[in-house]
Amino acid sequence: MIPIRNDVTALLGRAAEPDFAAWYRNIVRLGGCTNPIHLVGGSDLLDLASGEVLWSYGSTTYGGRLLVACGNRRTSVCPTCARTYRADTYQLIRAGLVGGKSTPAAVEGHPRVFATLTAPGFGAVHGRRERDGRVRTCRPRRTVAHCPHGVQLGCAERHSADDRRLGEPLCARCYDYAGAVLWQASAGRLWHRFALELRREIARRAGLSRTALGDSVRVSYAKVAEYQRRGLVHFHAVVRLDGPEGPESVPPGWASTELLAGAVVESVSRVRLIAPGPDVVGRRVLRFGAQVDVRPIAEFGAGELTSAAVAGYIAKYATKGAEAAGAMDGRIHHARELVLLPVRRHVLRMVGTCWWLGGLPDFEPLGLRRWAHMLGYGGHFSTKSRRYSTTLTALRQARTEHRAEEQRAALGLGGRSIVTVGQWRYAGRGYSPAAALVAASVGEGGDHHGV
Repeated sequence: MIPIRNDVTALLGRAAEPDFAAWYRNIVRLGGCTNPIHLVGGSDLLDLASGEVLWSYGSTTYGGRLLVACGNRRTSVCPTCARTYRADTYQLIRAGLVGGKSTPAAVEGHPRVFATLTAPGFGAVHGRRERDGRVRTCRPRRTVAHCPHGVQLGCAERHSADDRRLGEPLCARCYDYAGAVLWQASAGRLWHRFALELRREIARRAGLSRTALGDSVRVSYAKVAEYQRRGLVHFHAVVRLDGPEGPESVPPGWASTELLAGAVVESVSRVRLIAPGPDVVGRRVLRFGAQVDVRPIAEFGAGELTSAAVAGYIAKYATKGAEAAGAMDGRIHHARELVLLPVRRHVLRMVGTCWWLGGLPDFEPLGLRRWAHMLGYGGHFSTKSRRYSTTLTALRQARTEHRAEEQRAALGLGGRSIVTVGQWRYAGRGYSPAAALVAASVGEGGDHHGV
Protein backbone atom coordinates (compact mmCIF):
# COMPACT_ATOMS: atom_id res chain seq x y z
CA MET A 1 0.00 0.00 0.00
CA ILE A 2 1.28 3.49 -0.88
CA PRO A 3 1.85 5.74 2.18
CA ILE A 4 -0.61 8.59 2.73
CA ARG A 5 2.16 11.17 2.32
CA ASN A 6 2.98 9.88 -1.15
CA ASP A 7 -0.72 9.92 -2.11
CA VAL A 8 -1.06 13.55 -0.98
CA THR A 9 2.09 14.52 -2.89
CA ALA A 10 0.78 12.79 -6.01
CA LEU A 11 -2.59 14.56 -5.65
CA LEU A 12 -0.93 17.97 -5.33
CA GLY A 13 1.17 17.19 -8.39
CA ARG A 14 -1.97 16.15 -10.26
CA ALA A 15 -3.67 19.45 -9.39
CA ALA A 16 -0.83 21.32 -11.08
CA GLU A 17 -1.17 19.45 -14.39
CA PRO A 18 -2.97 21.07 -17.37
CA ASP A 19 -5.61 18.34 -17.65
CA PHE A 20 -6.62 18.56 -13.97
CA ALA A 21 -10.09 19.91 -14.85
CA ALA A 22 -10.79 16.89 -17.10
CA TRP A 23 -9.48 14.52 -14.43
CA TYR A 24 -11.66 16.22 -11.82
CA ARG A 25 -14.77 15.80 -13.98
CA ASN A 26 -13.88 12.14 -14.26
CA ILE A 27 -13.81 11.81 -10.48
CA VAL A 28 -17.06 13.71 -9.94
CA ARG A 29 -19.03 11.56 -12.41
CA LEU A 30 -18.17 8.45 -10.36
CA GLY A 31 -20.50 9.63 -7.63
CA GLY A 32 -18.21 8.49 -4.81
CA CYS A 33 -17.05 5.05 -5.98
CA THR A 34 -14.04 4.06 -3.86
CA ASN A 35 -12.48 1.53 -6.26
CA PRO A 36 -13.01 2.77 -9.84
CA ILE A 37 -11.99 0.87 -12.96
CA HIS A 38 -9.70 2.61 -15.49
CA LEU A 39 -10.49 2.26 -19.19
CA VAL A 40 -8.59 3.46 -22.25
CA GLY A 41 -10.27 3.78 -25.63
CA GLY A 42 -13.13 5.61 -27.27
CA SER A 43 -16.67 5.44 -28.68
CA ASP A 44 -18.60 6.96 -31.57
CA LEU A 45 -22.30 7.75 -31.74
CA LEU A 46 -23.54 6.89 -35.24
CA ASP A 47 -26.78 7.75 -36.98
CA LEU A 48 -28.37 4.38 -37.63
CA ALA A 49 -29.89 5.48 -40.93
CA SER A 50 -27.01 7.36 -42.56
CA GLY A 51 -23.98 6.01 -40.70
CA GLU A 52 -22.87 9.58 -39.93
CA VAL A 53 -20.70 10.05 -36.83
CA LEU A 54 -22.72 12.42 -34.66
CA TRP A 55 -20.40 12.60 -31.68
CA SER A 56 -17.16 11.00 -30.46
CA TYR A 57 -15.60 10.71 -27.04
CA GLY A 58 -12.69 8.85 -25.54
CA SER A 59 -10.42 8.50 -22.55
CA THR A 60 -8.43 11.56 -23.67
CA THR A 61 -11.52 13.62 -22.85
CA TYR A 62 -11.11 12.64 -19.20
CA GLY A 63 -7.41 13.18 -18.71
CA GLY A 64 -6.19 10.04 -20.48
CA ARG A 65 -8.38 7.48 -18.68
CA LEU A 66 -12.10 6.99 -18.36
CA LEU A 67 -13.01 5.98 -14.81
CA VAL A 68 -16.15 3.91 -14.30
CA ALA A 69 -17.73 2.71 -11.07
CA CYS A 70 -16.63 -0.73 -9.87
CA GLY A 71 -20.18 -1.98 -9.27
CA ASN A 72 -19.14 -4.13 -6.28
CA ARG A 73 -22.05 -5.28 -4.11
CA ARG A 74 -20.15 -5.37 -0.79
CA THR A 75 -20.25 -2.37 1.53
CA SER A 76 -16.78 -3.19 2.85
CA VAL A 77 -15.33 -2.78 -0.67
CA CYS A 78 -17.32 0.18 -2.02
CA PRO A 79 -20.13 1.76 0.03
CA THR A 80 -21.38 3.80 -2.92
CA CYS A 81 -21.79 0.92 -5.38
CA ALA A 82 -23.15 -1.29 -2.61
CA ARG A 83 -25.83 1.33 -1.99
CA THR A 84 -26.90 1.08 -5.64
CA TYR A 85 -26.90 -2.73 -5.46
CA ARG A 86 -28.98 -2.60 -2.28
CA ALA A 87 -31.50 -0.28 -3.93
CA ASP A 88 -31.76 -2.63 -6.94
CA THR A 89 -32.26 -5.63 -4.66
CA TYR A 90 -34.96 -3.75 -2.77
CA GLN A 91 -36.82 -3.02 -6.00
CA LEU A 92 -36.46 -6.66 -7.13
CA ILE A 93 -37.83 -8.05 -3.85
CA ARG A 94 -40.58 -5.47 -3.56
CA ALA A 95 -41.74 -6.05 -7.14
CA GLY A 96 -42.30 -9.71 -6.27
CA LEU A 97 -44.45 -8.67 -3.30
CA VAL A 98 -46.56 -5.76 -4.56
CA GLY A 99 -45.98 -5.77 -8.33
CA GLY A 100 -44.19 -3.40 -10.66
CA LYS A 101 -41.16 -3.76 -12.95
CA SER A 102 -43.21 -6.00 -15.33
CA THR A 103 -44.68 -7.98 -12.40
CA PRO A 104 -48.50 -7.69 -12.03
CA ALA A 105 -49.88 -6.04 -8.88
CA ALA A 106 -52.07 -9.10 -8.29
CA VAL A 107 -49.12 -10.87 -6.61
CA GLU A 108 -49.90 -8.88 -3.46
CA GLY A 109 -52.92 -11.13 -2.95
CA HIS A 110 -51.00 -14.40 -3.43
CA PRO A 111 -49.92 -16.55 -0.44
CA ARG A 112 -46.49 -15.30 0.74
CA VAL A 113 -44.26 -16.00 3.71
CA PHE A 114 -40.94 -14.70 4.98
CA ALA A 115 -38.75 -17.62 6.10
CA THR A 116 -35.40 -17.79 7.88
CA LEU A 117 -33.41 -21.04 7.65
CA THR A 118 -30.49 -21.35 10.05
CA ALA A 119 -27.37 -23.50 10.37
CA PRO A 120 -27.22 -26.27 12.99
CA GLY A 121 -25.01 -26.08 16.07
CA PHE A 122 -21.45 -27.42 15.93
CA GLY A 123 -20.57 -26.49 19.49
CA ALA A 124 -21.56 -24.04 22.21
CA VAL A 125 -20.70 -20.42 21.40
CA HIS A 126 -21.09 -17.11 23.20
CA GLY A 127 -24.23 -15.28 22.17
CA ARG A 128 -26.34 -12.24 22.94
CA ARG A 129 -29.96 -12.94 23.79
CA GLU A 130 -32.60 -10.26 24.26
CA ARG A 131 -36.15 -10.60 25.52
CA ASP A 132 -38.62 -7.83 26.27
CA GLY A 133 -35.88 -5.27 25.65
CA ARG A 134 -33.53 -6.79 28.23
CA VAL A 135 -30.25 -8.60 27.60
CA ARG A 136 -30.32 -12.12 29.03
CA THR A 137 -27.56 -14.31 30.38
CA CYS A 138 -25.45 -15.87 27.62
CA ARG A 139 -25.64 -19.58 28.54
CA PRO A 140 -27.15 -20.05 32.01
CA ARG A 141 -26.71 -23.40 33.82
CA ARG A 142 -28.14 -24.51 37.14
CA THR A 143 -25.14 -26.69 37.91
CA VAL A 144 -21.47 -26.16 37.12
CA ALA A 145 -20.29 -28.54 34.40
CA HIS A 146 -17.12 -28.81 32.37
CA CYS A 147 -16.29 -30.26 28.97
CA PRO A 148 -13.71 -33.06 28.56
CA HIS A 149 -11.05 -30.35 28.18
CA GLY A 150 -11.89 -28.73 31.51
CA VAL A 151 -13.71 -25.69 30.13
CA GLN A 152 -16.87 -24.56 31.92
CA LEU A 153 -19.91 -25.15 29.72
CA GLY A 154 -21.97 -22.21 30.93
CA CYS A 155 -21.57 -18.42 30.66
CA ALA A 156 -23.34 -16.15 33.14
CA GLU A 157 -22.40 -12.89 31.41
CA ARG A 158 -24.69 -10.49 29.56
CA HIS A 159 -22.62 -9.65 26.50
CA SER A 160 -22.67 -6.20 24.95
CA ALA A 161 -23.31 -5.85 21.23
CA ASP A 162 -19.61 -5.16 20.53
CA ASP A 163 -18.21 -7.94 22.74
CA ARG A 164 -15.42 -9.67 20.79
CA ARG A 165 -16.36 -13.01 22.34
CA LEU A 166 -19.70 -13.15 20.52
CA GLY A 167 -19.67 -16.14 18.19
CA GLU A 168 -16.54 -17.61 19.80
CA PRO A 169 -16.82 -21.23 21.03
CA LEU A 170 -16.78 -21.87 24.76
CA CYS A 171 -14.24 -24.61 24.01
CA ALA A 172 -12.46 -24.48 20.66
CA ARG A 173 -11.24 -28.09 21.06
CA CYS A 174 -14.83 -29.35 21.38
CA TYR A 175 -16.12 -27.29 18.45
CA ASP A 176 -16.67 -29.34 15.27
CA TYR A 177 -14.80 -27.12 12.80
CA ALA A 178 -14.71 -29.79 10.08
CA GLY A 179 -18.47 -30.22 10.29
CA ALA A 180 -19.04 -26.47 10.24
CA VAL A 181 -16.90 -26.01 7.13
CA LEU A 182 -18.52 -28.94 5.32
CA TRP A 183 -21.98 -27.61 6.15
CA GLN A 184 -20.96 -24.18 4.90
CA ALA A 185 -19.67 -25.60 1.62
CA SER A 186 -22.91 -27.58 1.18
CA ALA A 187 -25.36 -24.82 2.19
CA GLY A 188 -26.24 -24.02 -1.42
CA ARG A 189 -27.03 -27.66 -2.18
CA LEU A 190 -29.11 -27.87 1.00
CA TRP A 191 -31.19 -24.94 -0.21
CA HIS A 192 -31.66 -26.67 -3.56
CA ARG A 193 -32.85 -29.82 -1.78
CA PHE A 194 -35.20 -27.70 0.32
CA ALA A 195 -36.74 -26.10 -2.78
CA LEU A 196 -37.41 -29.55 -4.26
CA GLU A 197 -38.79 -30.92 -0.98
CA LEU A 198 -41.05 -27.89 -0.57
CA ARG A 199 -42.79 -28.66 -3.85
CA ARG A 200 -43.21 -32.29 -2.80
CA GLU A 201 -44.65 -31.28 0.58
CA ILE A 202 -47.12 -28.84 -0.99
CA ALA A 203 -48.26 -31.61 -3.35
CA ARG A 204 -48.72 -34.00 -0.40
CA ARG A 205 -50.80 -31.48 1.54
CA ALA A 206 -52.92 -30.71 -1.52
CA GLY A 207 -53.42 -34.41 -2.31
CA LEU A 208 -51.81 -34.05 -5.73
CA SER A 209 -49.01 -35.74 -7.58
CA ARG A 210 -45.92 -33.66 -8.32
CA THR A 211 -46.88 -33.56 -12.00
CA ALA A 212 -50.39 -32.38 -11.18
CA LEU A 213 -48.99 -29.75 -8.82
CA GLY A 214 -47.14 -28.12 -11.73
CA ASP A 215 -50.46 -27.75 -13.52
CA SER A 216 -51.98 -25.94 -10.53
CA VAL A 217 -49.29 -24.01 -8.66
CA ARG A 218 -45.88 -22.48 -9.24
CA VAL A 219 -43.54 -21.86 -6.28
CA SER A 220 -41.47 -18.67 -6.56
CA TYR A 221 -38.86 -17.37 -4.16
CA ALA A 222 -36.07 -14.85 -3.61
CA LYS A 223 -33.42 -15.27 -0.94
CA VAL A 224 -30.21 -13.83 0.50
CA ALA A 225 -27.49 -15.40 2.64
CA GLU A 226 -26.41 -13.67 5.87
CA TYR A 227 -23.33 -14.48 7.93
CA GLN A 228 -23.92 -15.01 11.62
CA ARG A 229 -21.32 -13.97 14.17
CA ARG A 230 -20.25 -17.62 14.54
CA GLY A 231 -19.21 -17.58 10.87
CA LEU A 232 -22.05 -19.66 9.39
CA VAL A 233 -24.66 -18.46 6.93
CA HIS A 234 -28.39 -18.61 7.25
CA PHE A 235 -30.94 -17.81 4.56
CA HIS A 236 -33.69 -15.18 4.53
CA ALA A 237 -36.26 -15.90 1.83
CA VAL A 238 -39.58 -14.71 0.46
CA VAL A 239 -41.62 -17.70 -0.77
CA ARG A 240 -44.75 -17.12 -2.87
CA LEU A 241 -47.40 -19.34 -4.46
CA ASP A 242 -48.64 -18.40 -7.95
CA GLY A 243 -50.94 -19.97 -10.45
CA PRO A 244 -49.56 -22.39 -13.08
CA GLU A 245 -48.66 -19.54 -15.48
CA GLY A 246 -46.64 -17.65 -12.88
CA PRO A 247 -47.38 -14.30 -11.23
CA GLU A 248 -49.93 -13.41 -13.92
CA SER A 249 -52.23 -16.27 -12.84
CA VAL A 250 -54.21 -16.80 -9.63
CA PRO A 251 -53.36 -19.80 -7.43
CA PRO A 252 -56.16 -22.27 -6.61
CA GLY A 253 -58.30 -21.80 -3.51
CA TRP A 254 -56.55 -24.52 -1.51
CA ALA A 255 -53.21 -22.72 -1.83
CA SER A 256 -53.33 -20.72 1.38
CA THR A 257 -50.68 -18.90 3.40
CA GLU A 258 -51.19 -21.38 6.26
CA LEU A 259 -50.55 -24.33 3.94
CA LEU A 260 -47.40 -22.69 2.58
CA ALA A 261 -46.04 -21.85 6.06
CA GLY A 262 -46.61 -25.39 7.30
CA ALA A 263 -45.01 -26.88 4.19
CA VAL A 264 -41.88 -24.72 4.65
CA VAL A 265 -41.40 -25.86 8.27
CA GLU A 266 -41.93 -29.54 7.40
CA SER A 267 -39.66 -29.40 4.36
CA VAL A 268 -36.78 -27.89 6.34
CA SER A 269 -36.94 -30.73 8.85
CA ARG A 270 -36.75 -33.36 6.09
CA VAL A 271 -33.79 -32.09 4.08
CA ARG A 272 -30.67 -34.23 4.45
CA LEU A 273 -27.33 -34.36 2.66
CA ILE A 274 -24.46 -36.82 3.14
CA ALA A 275 -21.13 -35.00 3.16
CA PRO A 276 -18.26 -36.76 1.40
CA GLY A 277 -15.15 -37.42 3.41
CA PRO A 278 -12.35 -39.83 4.33
CA ASP A 279 -12.07 -41.61 7.66
CA VAL A 280 -9.89 -38.84 9.07
CA VAL A 281 -12.91 -36.53 9.01
CA GLY A 282 -15.81 -38.98 9.22
CA ARG A 283 -19.09 -39.16 7.37
CA ARG A 284 -21.61 -36.48 8.32
CA VAL A 285 -25.31 -35.99 7.72
CA LEU A 286 -25.85 -32.30 6.95
CA ARG A 287 -29.13 -30.54 7.63
CA PHE A 288 -30.57 -27.14 8.52
CA GLY A 289 -30.80 -25.98 12.12
CA ALA A 290 -33.83 -26.63 14.29
CA GLN A 291 -34.61 -22.91 14.53
CA VAL A 292 -36.90 -22.06 11.61
CA ASP A 293 -38.81 -18.79 11.53
CA VAL A 294 -41.74 -18.59 9.10
CA ARG A 295 -44.05 -15.58 9.16
CA PRO A 296 -46.83 -14.57 6.76
CA ILE A 297 -46.36 -11.30 4.90
CA ALA A 298 -49.29 -8.93 5.35
CA GLU A 299 -51.46 -8.28 2.31
CA PHE A 300 -51.81 -4.73 0.98
CA GLY A 301 -49.53 -3.27 3.68
CA ALA A 302 -51.97 -3.98 6.54
CA GLY A 303 -50.12 -5.87 9.26
CA GLU A 304 -46.95 -6.14 11.28
CA LEU A 305 -44.70 -7.66 8.58
CA THR A 306 -45.23 -5.47 5.50
CA SER A 307 -43.84 -5.94 2.01
CA ALA A 308 -41.65 -2.84 2.31
CA ALA A 309 -40.18 -4.05 5.60
CA VAL A 310 -39.33 -7.47 4.15
CA ALA A 311 -37.79 -5.95 1.01
CA GLY A 312 -35.67 -3.56 3.09
CA TYR A 313 -34.54 -6.34 5.43
CA ILE A 314 -33.43 -8.64 2.61
CA ALA A 315 -31.77 -5.84 0.62
CA LYS A 316 -29.70 -4.88 3.67
CA TYR A 317 -28.03 -8.28 3.82
CA ALA A 318 -27.50 -8.50 0.06
CA THR A 319 -24.54 -6.11 0.38
CA LYS A 320 -22.79 -7.93 3.23
CA GLY A 321 -20.30 -10.79 3.05
CA ALA A 322 -18.10 -12.81 5.36
CA GLU A 323 -16.65 -9.58 6.79
CA ALA A 324 -19.84 -9.41 8.89
CA ALA A 325 -18.45 -12.42 10.79
CA GLY A 326 -14.99 -10.88 11.02
CA ALA A 327 -13.50 -12.58 7.94
CA MET A 328 -11.56 -11.15 4.98
CA ASP A 329 -12.45 -9.42 1.73
CA GLY A 330 -9.88 -11.09 -0.55
CA ARG A 331 -8.89 -14.63 -1.41
CA ILE A 332 -6.01 -16.51 0.21
CA HIS A 333 -3.41 -17.84 -2.22
CA HIS A 334 -0.73 -19.37 0.02
CA ALA A 335 -0.70 -21.16 3.37
CA ARG A 336 1.86 -18.68 4.70
CA GLU A 337 -0.79 -15.95 4.53
CA LEU A 338 -2.76 -17.64 7.32
CA VAL A 339 -0.34 -16.56 10.05
CA LEU A 340 -0.73 -12.90 9.04
CA LEU A 341 -4.53 -12.70 8.87
CA PRO A 342 -5.91 -9.95 11.15
CA VAL A 343 -8.93 -11.98 12.29
CA ARG A 344 -10.19 -13.40 15.56
CA ARG A 345 -9.23 -16.92 16.61
CA HIS A 346 -12.53 -18.60 15.70
CA VAL A 347 -12.43 -17.22 12.15
CA LEU A 348 -8.78 -18.20 11.80
CA ARG A 349 -9.60 -21.77 12.83
CA MET A 350 -12.39 -21.96 10.24
CA VAL A 351 -10.06 -20.61 7.54
CA GLY A 352 -7.37 -23.09 8.59
CA THR A 353 -9.88 -25.96 8.47
CA CYS A 354 -10.90 -24.91 4.95
CA TRP A 355 -7.26 -24.95 3.91
CA TRP A 356 -6.64 -28.36 5.53
CA LEU A 357 -9.73 -30.06 4.09
CA GLY A 358 -9.20 -28.37 0.73
CA GLY A 359 -5.86 -30.15 0.43
CA LEU A 360 -7.50 -33.61 0.71
CA PRO A 361 -8.47 -35.24 -2.61
CA ASP A 362 -11.96 -36.20 -1.35
CA PHE A 363 -12.88 -32.56 -0.82
CA GLU A 364 -11.31 -31.10 -3.95
CA PRO A 365 -14.70 -30.68 -5.71
CA LEU A 366 -15.86 -28.38 -2.90
CA GLY A 367 -13.16 -25.80 -3.68
CA LEU A 368 -12.55 -25.13 0.01
CA ARG A 369 -9.20 -23.41 -0.48
CA ARG A 370 -10.67 -21.13 -3.10
CA TRP A 371 -13.44 -20.12 -0.67
CA ALA A 372 -11.39 -20.16 2.53
CA HIS A 373 -11.76 -16.37 2.88
CA MET A 374 -15.54 -16.93 2.83
CA LEU A 375 -15.20 -19.60 5.54
CA GLY A 376 -16.10 -22.30 3.03
CA TYR A 377 -19.26 -20.79 1.56
CA GLY A 378 -18.97 -20.46 -2.20
CA GLY A 379 -22.64 -20.00 -3.09
CA HIS A 380 -24.48 -16.93 -4.34
CA PHE A 381 -25.48 -14.35 -1.78
CA SER A 382 -28.74 -13.44 -3.50
CA THR A 383 -30.75 -15.68 -5.81
CA LYS A 384 -34.31 -15.96 -7.02
CA SER A 385 -36.49 -18.28 -9.03
CA ARG A 386 -37.06 -17.39 -12.67
CA ARG A 387 -40.61 -16.04 -12.35
CA TYR A 388 -40.38 -14.30 -8.98
CA SER A 389 -40.02 -10.78 -10.46
CA THR A 390 -37.63 -8.74 -12.60
CA THR A 391 -33.85 -9.29 -12.68
CA LEU A 392 -30.90 -7.21 -11.54
CA THR A 393 -29.67 -7.21 -15.14
CA ALA A 394 -32.94 -5.67 -16.32
CA LEU A 395 -32.76 -2.99 -13.63
CA ARG A 396 -29.17 -2.11 -14.56
CA GLN A 397 -30.03 -2.02 -18.26
CA ALA A 398 -32.97 0.32 -17.62
CA ARG A 399 -30.69 2.65 -15.64
CA THR A 400 -28.05 2.58 -18.39
CA GLU A 401 -30.62 3.37 -21.09
CA HIS A 402 -32.05 6.21 -19.02
CA ARG A 403 -28.62 7.80 -18.57
CA ALA A 404 -27.84 7.34 -22.27
CA GLU A 405 -31.10 9.06 -23.21
CA GLU A 406 -30.29 11.94 -20.89
CA GLN A 407 -26.85 12.27 -22.52
CA ARG A 408 -28.34 12.29 -26.02
CA ALA A 409 -30.89 14.93 -25.02
CA ALA A 410 -28.09 17.11 -23.63
CA LEU A 411 -26.28 16.79 -26.98
CA GLY A 412 -29.41 17.65 -28.91
CA LEU A 413 -29.70 14.14 -30.37
CA GLY A 414 -32.93 13.10 -28.71
CA GLY A 415 -35.46 11.24 -30.87
CA ARG A 416 -32.90 9.99 -33.40
CA SER A 417 -32.03 6.34 -34.00
CA ILE A 418 -28.46 6.08 -32.70
CA VAL A 419 -26.02 3.23 -32.18
CA THR A 420 -22.85 3.42 -30.10
CA VAL A 421 -19.68 1.72 -31.39
CA GLY A 422 -16.63 1.68 -29.15
CA GLN A 423 -13.43 -0.06 -28.15
CA TRP A 424 -12.19 0.07 -24.56
CA ARG A 425 -9.29 -1.58 -22.76
CA TYR A 426 -8.83 -2.24 -19.06
CA ALA A 427 -5.99 -0.13 -17.64
CA GLY A 428 -6.03 -0.56 -13.86
CA ARG A 429 -8.26 0.33 -10.93
CA GLY A 430 -8.31 2.48 -7.82
CA TYR A 431 -7.13 6.01 -7.11
CA SER A 432 -3.47 5.51 -6.21
CA PRO A 433 -0.76 6.18 -8.83
CA ALA A 434 0.30 2.52 -8.72
CA ALA A 435 -3.23 1.33 -9.47
CA ALA A 436 -3.54 3.73 -12.37
CA LEU A 437 -0.44 2.24 -14.01
CA VAL A 438 -1.37 -1.45 -13.69
CA ALA A 439 -1.96 -1.99 -17.40
CA ALA A 440 -0.07 0.81 -19.09
CA SER A 441 0.99 -1.26 -22.08
CA VAL A 442 -1.40 -2.17 -24.87
CA GLY A 443 -0.76 -5.86 -24.38
CA GLU A 444 -2.18 -5.94 -20.83
CA GLY A 445 -5.91 -6.30 -20.33
CA GLY A 446 -8.40 -7.44 -22.90
CA ASP A 447 -9.92 -5.27 -25.59
CA HIS A 448 -13.68 -4.76 -25.35
CA HIS A 449 -15.69 -3.92 -28.45
CA GLY A 450 -19.24 -2.72 -27.97
CA VAL A 451 -22.14 -1.96 -30.24
